[in-house]
Formats: sequence, structure tokens, C-alpha cells
Amino acid sequence: MSTIWLIFIIIGISYSFISGNTSLVNNEVVSSAKKSLDIFLGIFPNIVLWSGIMKIVSDSGLIKKISNFLYPVLGKLFKEIPKGHESLSYISSNITSNILGLGSAATPFGLKAMESLQELNNDKKTISKSMRTFIILNITGFCIIPTTIISLRKTYNSVNPTNVLIPIIITTFLSTLIGILLDKLFKGEK
Repeated sequence: MSTIWLIFIIIGISYSFISGNTSLVNNEVVSSAKKSLDIFLGIFPNIVLWSGIMKIVSDSGLIKKISNFLYPVLGKLFKEIPKGHESLSYISSNITSNILGLGSAATPFGLKAMESLQELNNDKKTISKSMRTFIILNITGFCIIPTTIISLRKTYNSVNPTNVLIPIIITTFLSTLIGILLDKLFKGEK
């Protein structure tokens, strides 16, 4: 991937020299750095707030309760994981963070879940069925409250930053449903 980006950068810089637009490239580099900082500053408060809330939820033991609440569904998706195993708590935290649209807050829980799932994995050289299912759930990321997207839309002065709620709920629900169905199909389960 880094090679592809390097090629893009070399082509872009080369084209700017050939077309005589080097000042345009320099201006874009400087302005894109400022835009990146503005985006970061726009979503950072939400990330901090929700990461803090997820930490409190985790420390209070509520994650265990959420995990137990989600177990009827998670137990069917992750048949190889014993009930009460810590990986279910991490998976629950990751799913909850994704539902709240907090991909960056979901990442640490996702990493912990994969570490925990690797401990249960009999063949350490390949991913287990549970690891594959978790990756699919994480990638499809069912979301009800897309807080990061709403923050970005507010940063760019959207007239109605929340008008994406329904399309996001529908598309993430469908992507998650299709992902789970394909996962079951490839596992050979009914």
C-alpha cells in the first residue's frame, strides 16, 4: 500500500513540475494540513467524551451486563467462544462503540477482542471462525448514531448535519446483515 501511495505522490509532483503548477501543489500541501487539523479538532471532543464514557462503562462492570444482554445474539454468532469469556466483553464493547459511530473508540476494544480470540484459536497461523466473524462485524459496523460523521458535517457547516441518520442506519444494517449471511454461508452453517 505504501508503494502505491509513493507512486501517486511521485506522479503528482512530477505532473506539477511538467505543467508548471508547483506553487499550486505547495499551497495545497499547506492548506490540506490546516484542513486535517480542523477535522481533528472538530471530532476530537466527541472522541474524548465517548472514549471516557466507554471507559466508565467498562470500569463499572456495565460492559459485562451488556455482554450478557447481547449473549443470545453473540452466542449464535460466536459458537466457539465459551459463555462468560472475556472476548465477548471486548466484542460487546466494540459493537457498542460502532453502534454509537465511534470507530476510533471501538479500535482498542477490537484489538483486545482479537488478542483474546487468538488465545482460543487452536491454529495460531490462521484466523479462527470467530475471528473472521468478528472482523466482518467490525468492518460492516452497524451504526445507529454516527457521531463522528455528524461532527464532521458540523465542522463543515452542514445545514442539517443529522439528515444522514436514516440512510446510515439502513446501509449499515444491510451491510452487517449481508456480512453475517455470507459468513454463515462460507462457514457452511444454517
